[in-house]
Amino acid sequence: MKIKAIEPIAVSLPMKKPVQMAGETVVRADNVLIRIESDDGVVGWGEAASAPVMTGETVASMMAAAALMAGSLVGRAADDFSGASAAMDAQLYGNSGAKAAIEIALHDLVGRATSRPLHALLGQKQRSRMALLAVVGSADAAADLREAQACWAAGYRAFKIKVGLGTAQADAARTRDICRALKSGGECLVSADANQGFAVDDALRYVRAVADCGLDFFEQPVSAHDLGGKYFETMARVAAATPVLIGADEGIHSRDDIERHHARNAARGVSLKAIKLGGLRALLAASRLCDRLGMQVNISCKTGESSVASAAAVHVAAVAPALAWGLTVTSPGLAEDVVVEPLAVEYGHVEVPERPGLGVEVDERRVRRRQQDFKRVA
Repeated sequence: MKIKAIEPIAVSLPMKKPVQMAGETVVRADNVLIRIESDDGVVGWGEAASAPVMTGETVASMMAAAALMAGSLVGRAADDFSGASAAMDAQLYGNSGAKAAIEIALHDLVGRATSRPLHALLGQKQRSRMALLAVVGSADAAADLREAQACWAAGYRAFKIKVGLGTAQADAARTRDICRALKSGGECLVSADANQGFAVDDALRYVRAVADCGLDFFEQPVSAHDLGGKYFETMARVAAATPVLIGADEGIHSRDDIERHHARNAARGVSLKAIKLGGLRALLAASRLCDRLGMQVNISCKTGESSVASAAAVHVAAVAPALAWGLTVTSPGLAEDVVVEPLAVEYGHVEVPERPGLGVEVDERRVRRRQQDFKRVA
């Protein structure tokens, strides 16, 4: 079975409500879908969200990258995943989101062609049902508390509080209130995520103020793009100031990044995304490295990814050796998905799909309705 055609499709998907985080408020999801067709007519789908401050990619750049890399992939065996990744790397440096979308589509295609769920292409399934992180975050502390309590009532037992939105003191007070309310209800995982939103002094104020409230981990407190070379030193300084475990997200783009965070005591865990690492197999390899190093893992989608990318994350999470910091899928935040039946979330948990490929069926009519016109960049 060979690759016959690769089509990148730019889409803009409506959100149920804006998602606020430090430095960005997502009001719509601007993503690229990849449609790959084999020479015997099987179709596979992949997806990546634009993430200019995380991967450096926009919809326009991913469209151009996918179109460029398609030339080196058409005619290749669809199940030669390592060969496809090598071919893409040889043709284009970086562009990890575009590469991830293509690699997801290849796995979906091969899974469908061989009647196997995607996770079976990656390794032995470790778990079938996984807790999802409910994301809570706004400038309204009372509204956040109500939302966290509503998520608890709906069955969620893992939570992520978005901080870096106001002052360190206000964010700490909001965090303490939410932790107190959730932890009093029973066992649960509560984390906070600054999305690089704090300067070091504010990060230190925040971690000292939340040290005893039951927060399980705190993700990416400071900017990961420190051209002065002080990033690891700054992360280690924050980590040393608190018993709360520190995690890295925007600072992780490779296995080397994981090893550097570990060696320099800059993080005790990481958030892994396919768009940062270049695909599902690289994401799985990163999770195995974390397991060997004793680092905690959260597997996550970028805000606004549909059931295509979300299902891909679920399949990898099912195979990963450990998932102590939970799973984050973002398709439930969309007002309209691109699949016939969106990935099902029941009582705050998701079951790994067992149908062939990703286990979700893309509705091409919806895709075309949401398609955006992007001219090919030569």
